[in-house]
Amino acid sequence: MSRRRKKRPLTMPARVGQLPIVAVLGRPNVGKSTLFNRLTDRRNAIVEDTPGVTRDRLYLDTDIGDKRFTLVDMGGFEASPDGAVEEGVNRQCLIGLEQAELVLFVVDGRTPPTNGDHDTVKLLRQSGRPCILVINKVDGPSQEAAAGEVFSLGLEPWVMVSALHGRGFGDLEDLIYERLPETPADVDDEEEHVCRVAIIGRPNAGKSSLVNRLLGEDRLLTLAEPGTTRDAVDSYFSREGRQYVLVDTAGIRRKRSVPLRGAEKLAVVSAIRAIERCHVAVLLTDARAGVAEQDAKVLGLATERNRAVVIGLNKWDLMKRDAEAQAEVIERTKDTFTFAPWARWVKVSALTGAGLSQLLDQIDRAFVEFCKRVPTGELNRLFDDIIEHHPPPLRKGRPVKLYYATQASVRPPTFIVQTSYPEALHFSYKRYVQNQIRKVFGFEGTAIRLIFRQRKRRE
Repeated sequence: MSRRRKKRPLTMPARVGQLPIVAVLGRPNVGKSTLFNRLTDRRNAIVEDTPGVTRDRLYLDTDIGDKRFTLVDMGGFEASPDGAVEEGVNRQCLIGLEQAELVLFVVDGRTPPTNGDHDTVKLLRQSGRPCILVINKVDGPSQEAAAGEVFSLGLEPWVMVSALHGRGFGDLEDLIYERLPETPADVDDEEEHVCRVAIIGRPNAGKSSLVNRLLGEDRLLTLAEPGTTRDAVDSYFSREGRQYVLVDTAGIRRKRSVPLRGAEKLAVVSAIRAIERCHVAVLLTDARAGVAEQDAKVLGLATERNRAVVIGLNKWDLMKRDAEAQAEVIERTKDTFTFAPWARWVKVSALTGAGLSQLLDQIDRAFVEFCKRVPTGELNRLFDDIIEHHPPPLRKGRPVKLYYATQASVRPPTFIVQTSYPEALHFSYKRYVQNQIRKVFGFEGTAIRLIFRQRKRRE
């Protein structure tokens, strides 16, 4: 019996501890991320026909029928890791296995089990975790017989599926459903008060280290080499009653440096999607290396999408005895980000934790401004004053009229101004109006949208 799943809002975090965790485990390139995407009905995990694309633990809430759970995708588990990346991925897998109440052990049905598969089975038995053997890449009945060697692993129950085409997923969902506890009635479906924070920046700026420091655990894989993070990874976090979803993203290099195809291209696309879904974007820069033009381009991705913004000058601890270098970085920061003078910046150290309290304070303030609504009466009184002291330009010798202004929405704050000829308003005048809105009502730390719309003429 197949149970239809209901799509969950993208703003929902994975709340480790509230919902049962189902972990997807297996060696590299057996289709774990494809399985994860199909079970969650999303494309959150990067899928590439190359081993080792997934490295961190990627959590997402989903459901089967009336039962909800948190599914976690993990990197490929190597029984005999041969490098720092593989060892780091294995540590992430062991943490995910320890948290899990149910494990989906994924193998490739087209090939005989490897020594690594047998070693992983031993690990699963030692853990005592309930397990479902998922025999993947079985695209049709003709391939079922060829998958018979997998049974030498001695695991039950088992199910043959094709994560790519969806074959066998009704049976897989039934097996998962039978092993899940009932969902508590008090689990909240919508959390409007949760602030979604995307950590963005160039490679090796310390984004994953910052998230790990805020969480107080090695939630994300961190290495000295750039490009360690691939997926945009969500982490649930709370502080003094405030709740956040921290989204670590891949480093964004110059466009000409990113291959047209491959894991890095997909990682950049995932990072941009994370910006579009967030409330506050934290641009983390390497203060020691200096703020660069690429930092401005990354910040531009957030301002163009009208997000709230905070700038973190990371690795400040490495400059604490060099006053001249500090002054140079501050001046360079002001010059580089002149297009977003309303953005606040904070000196931080992801390594020592210095400045993180101030960073979170600025995130809170930016989120409040991102959600702020201005009364219509006060807004129109401001526009009366604007028209009196700085009227709109002329169009063919006749003045352009501003009739009425209203705030249409929040997140981001969006204002609509009814006017006679919107095309006649120069960019400089629109910027002046926006600056006056900021001067009177604040909105420090967030972009705002200002839309000039032509009033419909009466027949």
